[in-house]
Amino acid sequence: MHEINFTRLPEIDPSEIVAHMSDPRVAEHMPLLNFEWDEAAVAKFVATKEACWNRDGLGHWAILSNDKYVGWGGFQKEWDFGLVLKPRSFGLGARISRKAIDFAIADKRIPFVTFLLPPSRKNLSALDRLGAVFVGEQEYDGETFLKFHLETE
Repeated sequence: MHEINFTRLPEIDPSEIVAHMSDPRVAEHMPLLNFEWDEAAVAKFVATKEACWNRDGLGHWAILSNDKYVGWGGFQKEWDFGLVLKPRSFGLGARISRKAIDFAIADKRIPFVTFLLPPSRKNLSALDRLGAVFVGEQEYDGETFLKFHLETE
């Protein structure tokens, strides 16, 4: 049994995030990951995500399973949901996503959620099960992503 909890990124040891984001299996589906992760990169990343919380009241969480860091994810202001898990926790993605979507449904500020996935992601059945609908391709920072939309109201 996995107890899933969301906490803030500053609660996580930066070296854990460095190890997580430096794993080539993580980078495989992150076409915008084009730099080396080190403690300075983590500090900038965490500060950027905390600024979203301060500005919008929403942002990315550190995700824990049984009180152990397994990845990060959450909502950007435009209601895009992102999730980046450690490889050994890839199997928790659907469960974590469901918990986050339940959060979005309960939060009246979030009328819908979008998902941007790289074309390298071939198994999209979890999005089907959530009820997300493919709306087309979207370019972001010179890369093409598949965009999905889910109503939460």
